[in-house]
Amino acid sequence: MATEISSLGEFGLIDRLTKDLPLKNEASVRGVGDDAAVLDYPSTKVLVTTDLLLENVHFDLTYVPLKHLG
Repeated sequence: MATEISSLGEFGLIDRLTKDLPLKNEASVRGVGDDAAVLDYPSTKVLVTTDLLLENVHFDLTYVPLKHLG
């Protein structure tokens, strides 16, 4: 039986996709989560992030000009 993504929600989908992904890099402090991973190197900690905006989900081009996105 298929599960609708809308029934999982954002964090439910993240959990389902990543629950069995082990950390492989010894510098990884935190792996997949909401928006960032934390890498710990000898001289610094680095945050790595990405995000996605979907038209008609997160914004509507009728009301939000492209120059205001991002």
